[in-house]
Amino acid sequence: MAAAVQKLHPSAQVTIGPWIDNGFYYDFFMKDGTMLKEDDFKAIKKEMDKIISKDLPITREEVTREEAKRRIMELDEPFKLEILASIKTEPITIYHLGDEWWDLCAGPHLSTTGALPKKAIQLQSVAGAYWRGDESREMLSRVYATAWKSPEQLKAYKKLVEEAKRRDHRLLGKKLDLFSIQEDAGGGLVFWHPKGAKIRTGIEDFWRDTHVKNGYELVYSPHIANVELWKTSGHFDFYQEGMFDQMEVEGADYQIKPMNCPFHCLMYKDKQTSYRDLPIRWAELGTVYRYERSGTLHGLMRVRGFTQDDAHIFCLPEQVEDEIVKVLDLTETILSKFGFEDYDIMLSTQPDKSVGGDDIWGLATAALEGALKRKGWNYGVDEGGGAFYGPKIDLKIRDAIGRTWQCSTVQCDFNLPERFDLEYKSADGTMERPIMIHRAIFGSIERFFGILVENCAGEFPLWLAPEQVRILPVTESVQDYCHEVKRKAMEMGIRVEVDSGRDRLPKQIRNAEKGKVPLMAVVGVKELENGELAIRSKGEGDLGTFGVEEFLQGIKQAIEVTEEFKTVGVKEEKEEQLDAAD
Repeated sequence: MAAAVQKLHPSAQVTIGPWIDNGFYYDFFMKDGTMLKEDDFKAIKKEMDKIISKDLPITREEVTREEAKRRIMELDEPFKLEILASIKTEPITIYHLGDEWWDLCAGPHLSTTGALPKKAIQLQSVAGAYWRGDESREMLSRVYATAWKSPEQLKAYKKLVEEAKRRDHRLLGKKLDLFSIQEDAGGGLVFWHPKGAKIRTGIEDFWRDTHVKNGYELVYSPHIANVELWKTSGHFDFYQEGMFDQMEVEGADYQIKPMNCPFHCLMYKDKQTSYRDLPIRWAELGTVYRYERSGTLHGLMRVRGFTQDDAHIFCLPEQVEDEIVKVLDLTETILSKFGFEDYDIMLSTQPDKSVGGDDIWGLATAALEGALKRKGWNYGVDEGGGAFYGPKIDLKIRDAIGRTWQCSTVQCDFNLPERFDLEYKSADGTMERPIMIHRAIFGSIERFFGILVENCAGEFPLWLAPEQVRILPVTESVQDYCHEVKRKAMEMGIRVEVDSGRDRLPKQIRNAEKGKVPLMAVVGVKELENGELAIRSKGEGDLGTFGVEEFLQGIKQAIEVTEEFKTVGVKEEKEEQLDAAD
């Protein structure tokens, strides 16, 4: 692709072209000041096909650093000089497409261009990107593409892409009036609209209740703190590029928090702890703020302000494995509630640079591995992929269309207990360091919400739907009856709205279905006279006529057991009654 672009656009300079999930991208700098456009794709793909048809040999050449530099300068490719400077290994390898084109590359490659399937390659989109992600550097044209072994694979992938577009949480969030990003307030800051807030409240209430039932205590911490706290924790030194600037308060610098963990450490230090008090489990839905470049922001998936479902466990070394098992059990309970039961799991071990001795690393890693084995979960091992302060387990969830999303994480931490001088009094009276376990199940409420929207395509289960029932009045004369039903429903904790009735019934039904409302209750004169409701399900159509109390009790029961609406159990109950009557 790069060879084709440079043949068609002589002003194009090449930079980097890495593989990514489901394809690759290549960044080009256009010396003439233009930017590549999707209108250019047809000509680029045609030129690529010509290169493939030539069946050019792809050959590898080893050269000295000096020779590589000479050749790059001869081609006037300044970005490649920077790439060359970043390559620390020798020799330098170059790959050639016949005698027509070459590039720095580690390889390996196919033996000839003819081995590539023309009909399984597609150019997808183009975007702007700064060189090295630095806004002070040149703006580049980034061309995204995908490549597969066969046209059938490409066709399947294109179908998946279309389905992903249909489920895009940004589009559904606007269409269903769930949330917005108000640019007047600044990028990456989420505004939760009433419907989205109802769903979020349901998620958070379930999260809190489940944690309390599993032995956690809920805590709250401030949104800012003196910058000295972040220096103690190490975030100021190691994470400063992800933090917003400080603000001055009465001569002291304060920092808006990017993390919750230092606050929990201060709370632990607030009183003397005995080994008998451990484990301590503290959980917090804590909102944090992190600086992200505007070009990296993406709906709810990448924001500047978000709420972590954070928890920290302080425990004895011999308690670590049992606590990890409990964390994994809790993770499974919570994620399965939202329909996520298929996980990809990775255990990451001690990196070359780390804090803490090999003995404590060995103990913690064995505890994480032991917990995974006790759960019977399959997992991979990322040797050396742990954080500098401890080993970790990362869990990705798989959604309805097969995509994986990084979600839950469990990390042992030997760093913060040392930095904050956390101690407990042991059985023999000596002061010892506790093991600190960081864990998040959703990761963040915002990102999980986005994943959830895309997983269910905006069709939330009954217990979580922002509007569970919409009452559809056929005539003006039944409006009072409809609002009386709504009042009763709301007293029972059921979220109900009444259609204005300005439209004819078929359009009211279409509007409710477009709004992803699970249930509709049609009310005409007959229903008014009999004290009934004619129930429709978005997925199954007419369910029959039911008394108001009967229907509302069925809904309440379905919500309380927090199961997805399976005709509310009301249809089955009605059929059972008819069977009994027969």
